[in-house]
Amino acid sequence: MNVLGFGRTPKQTTGGSNSKVEKLILSEAEWKQRLSADEYYILREQGTERAFTSPLNDEKRSGKYLCRGCDHELFTSEMKFDSGTGWPSFFTTLEDAFETSTDYKLVYPRTEYHCAKCGGHHGHVFKDGPPPTGERWCNNGIALKFVPENT
Repeated sequence: MNVLGFGRTPKQTTGGSNSKVEKLILSEAEWKQRLSADEYYILREQGTERAFTSPLNDEKRSGKYLCRGCDHELFTSEMKFDSGTGWPSFFTTLEDAFETSTDYKLVYPRTEYHCAKCGGHHGHVFKDGPPPTGERWCNNGIALKFVPENT
């Protein structure tokens, strides 16, 4: 276990292809069967939920956050902070949690991140977060599954 009480260590940055993580590859039909329509829209079609709609934005209990699509461990509650943006936000990730790409949908480039295991879209990372990293991993709450500690 690491200092945060979970089996994986925090990593401040991620990117590129992540060969350490075994990939989950499903057909479009299998994803549609596995996920709700809203989950499919966010995770598989790179959608964005409305701000302040996720109950996970206000989640304060100790625990870990998993990918809703494949249960891959992504964050711990110790990494979460209140960004005031309306989306669950984290200042770092667990090691091997994500792969990143550049998104130009809003004209200027943004760093988009996807689950390293299933490729599900989670959100974007910005350089306006708190110490120690200065990063804000802005995540769609619907793309996450929260598991309280001691469950």
